[in-house]
Amino acid sequence: PSPVPRQVQLHVLFEHAAGYALLAVRPTEEVQLLQPQVEESALSLGRFLALVRLEAFSPFRSAQAALENMNAVSEGLLHEDLRLLLETSLPAKKKKVLLGVGDPKIGAAIQEELGYPCQTGGVVAELLRGIRLHFHSLIKGLTAQAASKAQLGLGHSYSRAKVKFNVNRVDNMIIQSISLLDQLDKDINTFSMRVREWYGYHFPELIKIVSDNYTYCRLAKLIGNRKELSEESLEALEEVVMDSAKAQAILD
Repeated sequence: PSPVPRQVQLHVLFEHAAGYALLAVRPTEEVQLLQPQVEESALSLGRFLALVRLEAFSPFRSAQAALENMNAVSEGLLHEDLRLLLETSLPAKKKKVLLGVGDPKIGAAIQEELGYPCQTGGVVAELLRGIRLHFHSLIKGLTAQAASKAQLGLGHSYSRAKVKFNVNRVDNMIIQSISLLDQLDKDINTFSMRVREWYGYHFPELIKIVSDNYTYCRLAKLIGNRKELSEESLEALEEVVMDSAKAQAILD
């Protein structure tokens, strides 16, 4: 007889600026089979709540605690707050549990230190999308405005800390400025060559008379249709090329 499929209880860890949330997903024999259902129900709170339930929520004690935890998550380290939540909220039988996480690095740390198998991507990514959308409705007492304020505050703190820890921050500005100038030079040359190529089909002789890219582009804008050039255009041409002989050559 074929073996009876073992049901796996999928839990999902969601990191928010307000705290860690652990959600249990409806038990299933094959986790990946849930993906179409999750995709269909993610936008509807009622249908999404039929698939997931909040198992535990561990709010951060302060803004500083939130920053410390997010730094740990971004570096793939298991913070004590997260360890405590997982150890107290996940079932003891680790083989029957699959923990969905957003970041493979934190998943590897949890698997190594606590022994819970972790998964990222696929159905987990879709579940996290739904949780992110409905998070303030899943947590009792948390409003959308309060959740947004927490995210904004943590975002500012996290960014400030990253800038402060970067010892090369002054050099970075110089390096980026030089890179920007180099890129602008390349872009200007590319666009100038395009103008020369395209306008050259209409007025091929102009390339031989004017070699400077900037002057060529100004002339292309001034002349437009070469058939409309006349003696009256001579003065305007001289202003652009700063050379009466070249202006006359263009007119001829």
